[in-house]
Amino acid sequence: MNTAFITGITGQDGAYLAKFLLEKNYRVIGMIRRSASSDVIGERLRWLGVLDHVELVDGNLTDLSSLIRLLGQYKPDEVYNFAAQSFVATSWQQPLVTGTVTGMGAANMLEALRIAHPVGRFYQASSSEMFGKIQAAAQSETTPFYPRSPYAAAKLYAHWMTVNYRESFGLYASSGILFNHESPLRGIEFVTRRITDGVARIKLGLADHLTLGNLGARRDWGHARDYVKAMWLMLQQDVPDDYVIATGHDATVQEFCNLAFGHVGLDASAYIRVDSARLRPAEVDVLRGDPAKANNALHWHAETPLPALVAEMVEADLVRHGRAR
Repeated sequence: MNTAFITGITGQDGAYLAKFLLEKNYRVIGMIRRSASSDVIGERLRWLGVLDHVELVDGNLTDLSSLIRLLGQYKPDEVYNFAAQSFVATSWQQPLVTGTVTGMGAANMLEALRIAHPVGRFYQASSSEMFGKIQAAAQSETTPFYPRSPYAAAKLYAHWMTVNYRESFGLYASSGILFNHESPLRGIEFVTRRITDGVARIKLGLADHLTLGNLGARRDWGHARDYVKAMWLMLQQDVPDDYVIATGHDATVQEFCNLAFGHVGLDASAYIRVDSARLRPAEVDVLRGDPAKANNALHWHAETPLPALVAEMVEADLVRHGRAR
């Protein structure tokens, strides 16, 4: 039985990956921060029906000693680093925390692996936000980076540290440069869940409008359930490398709204309000990935079309709010 160690296991990607690996008969160890809200911290794992099948252990990316202890204790075959301050808007309000956790936290994990368990295979969750002010119409592994937020800059540091530990110390360390990936488990602070949650509330009579920011921003949206398979495939290769994971298609926030409202038979234009306070200090207008390398080397392709993803998210939020009534 292979053992996987997942930081950020209670987040969207961590939960879907845990389910995927359990189905492959892995032992799954999940690192979580000590929290007074531990009774609700595993809700995503519970939603997927796997909470009772993973082992949750205390640790923190900012505490190197805890990482060395845990990796030395469990000696995992694979380490997946998702833990981060991952909301772009918050990174402008908490840039130092974002840099410490999202950037230095990844370096701590790499250093712990080098010291305590250098034969483990490491996956770093890089982000399409690193491309920022795009230098190519479709972004690939060779497109120059131009981060436009503290979050993106922190992710870029973590990404290049992964490359450096691979090239300097011979660690098996790969990065997945993932474009936007959503699901019913997406945090409510992200625009996609804000949209589907708002649509469900309006449909059920719990709200009369939805407030958003930049409706013209274009993103390459896929399903997190599809993307965790790509992460696993990266660590099954003979040689570690970096891969863009994306659908290769983009849509505007407005188009996402149209799909969500249309799914419940409503006209988006009747309910959307725009608030300039929700705009980013430095906007990223367009992100669209070129997944050719992953398609060819990993034999991976995004499987869930955007309308199906949006419908699944809306239905999940209708269930959530329907139960709460």
